[in-house]
Amino acid sequence: MRPLARHLVLVAIVAIAAAACSPAGAGSSTGPGDAGAGSSGAAEPVELRLGYFPNLTHATALVGIKQGFFKDALPDGVTLTTTPFNAGPEAVEAIFSGALDASFIGPNPAINAFSRSKGEAIRIISGATSGGAYLVVRPEITSAAQLKGSTLATPQLGNTQDVALRAWLKAQGLSSDPQGGGDVSILPQPNSQTLDTFKSGDIDGAWVPEPWATRLIQEGGGRVLVDERDLWPDGEYVTTHLVVTPAFLEAHPDVVKALLVGLLKATDYVNEQPAQAQTVVNEAIADVTQKGLPEAVLEAAWPNLTFTMDPIADSLSTSAAEAVQLGLLPAADLTGIYDLTLLDEVLKEAGRPEIPMP
Repeated sequence: MRPLARHLVLVAIVAIAAAACSPAGAGSSTGPGDAGAGSSGAAEPVELRLGYFPNLTHATALVGIKQGFFKDALPDGVTLTTTPFNAGPEAVEAIFSGALDASFIGPNPAINAFSRSKGEAIRIISGATSGGAYLVVRPEITSAAQLKGSTLATPQLGNTQDVALRAWLKAQGLSSDPQGGGDVSILPQPNSQTLDTFKSGDIDGAWVPEPWATRLIQEGGGRVLVDERDLWPDGEYVTTHLVVTPAFLEAHPDVVKALLVGLLKATDYVNEQPAQAQTVVNEAIADVTQKGLPEAVLEAAWPNLTFTMDPIADSLSTSAAEAVQLGLLPAADLTGIYDLTLLDEVLKEAGRPEIPMP
């Protein structure tokens, strides 16, 4: 062996021996994707980036954050970072950009995310809320026929309430299009703006989730023309559910399961202690919007919502079909959009009935 080669071999042997004798992890650095790797078993810190909306329809998310149920359930070394959004499409874009690992969103944004990404962007891992969406209109409007020539608002083009409104109008023989044309002009806008435009008379009504429906009634003098529960079997349809990216689910199933444990605690809290939960939710909304809801709004809106971890899968498939028929979504195979494996583990361990995979 030549002298230089012999020298390099000796250096390599010394380096290996030194590494073997060093304390575990000393002088080493791994990225987030390497968390948990290594013979020592020590996990690298993990960040769970969670999206939600400051709405009553996201009450279990708000309680989970505000009461610390999510944070307390997460394993050591996991940091929870939460980000509020106004509507589902915004949260979906954040998922696509890599800014979120999980989010509470409505069914149509979840369908859109799954379809656009060919099944690569999200998995639905739990339900959160059913009900709580209404078409509220000016008091003189008492029938669908009177809506011809009117302007109605929704939270965002392609979001859950937007699709529901367009599908209902179509069933009534009234046309609409994404550009705001047709028999009924649909104007997507933030919910807080909708309250102002309704009160000013710039719009004739809106299909919105709680608490905005109740606020349009109490503060804007509106009336309910459609309670969306009346359009679904047994009055049940998914309003909010929890999604996670497949990459995060695969890399950190323990973190995702812990998040579901926290969600179960939050769900029990809002169902078993509604008075306290309303206070917590209102404080959480104020944390984001700088203004809580009037007590009368909370009391009137709360009974319109059902908080459940059942994702009510049948309603999702119906919403998808409606979005396709309206031209808001290309035809898509939703096979694989659900992964309820960890949810059923959490429910089973808590002595609750499991939810069959759709």
